[in-house]
Amino acid sequence: MSFFRAYFITAPFIVLSTIGFGLVSLFISLFESTGRRQIGVARLWARSLLWASGVKVRIEGLEKISHGGSYVFASNHLSYMDTPVVLANIPVQFRFLAKRGLFQIPLLGTHLARAGHIPVPRDDARAAVRTMTTAAQVIRERGVSLLIFPEGGRSHDGRLDEFKEGAAYIAIRAGVPLVPIALKGTREVLPFGSGHVRAGAVTMRIGDPISTAGAQLRDRERITAELRERIVSLLEDQPIHA
Repeated sequence: MSFFRAYFITAPFIVLSTIGFGLVSLFISLFESTGRRQIGVARLWARSLLWASGVKVRIEGLEKISHGGSYVFASNHLSYMDTPVVLANIPVQFRFLAKRGLFQIPLLGTHLARAGHIPVPRDDARAAVRTMTTAAQVIRERGVSLLIFPEGGRSHDGRLDEFKEGAAYIAIRAGVPLVPIALKGTREVLPFGSGHVRAGAVTMRIGDPISTAGAQLRDRERITAELRERIVSLLEDQPIHA
């Protein structure tokens, strides 16, 4: 029964939902360039995916953030379900870093640019620094938040990899708090390398924001280490208060 549901009900629904909400978001982007309404559509899409997949999300620590605040959210990365889980359950204005190639696709690229998402270059250190600087500027000027996976990609074995310093760099340059997030269970509902979404329970734990007030770029290594330590604590079910 679970096989039948996954391949003949859930999978087609996800495809149709993605196409439908994508078209709505694209249409809206032609008339509204701030990206705020597009994010609202994206949030509905994410919730539809979780509902259709039978994924139940338990949230801890949501009271630690302000709905109108600007943050850099940094999470461990286990699955393609990570982004829908965060997007559906944290009510702030998100922007994302997306592969530069997506911005070169007709219509989609226009939509991404108009929504305020940021293209990420590959294998170009100088361009990467410019991208992080642009991301910080977008956060400051638009009053939005950014979601980053500091491991740089999904974990193949479920273990937490070393963190890159981009999240701390952007948070310092933007002058906003860096918020640790720990996700548990997303690997089980959508394993690495699998296209089969399974029903299940996911926990999202939000830690205390790490202030960047007065921090300098030279502090990014220290802040990155603190960020990783806090996410490790959250994953180990230790108290979510610092």
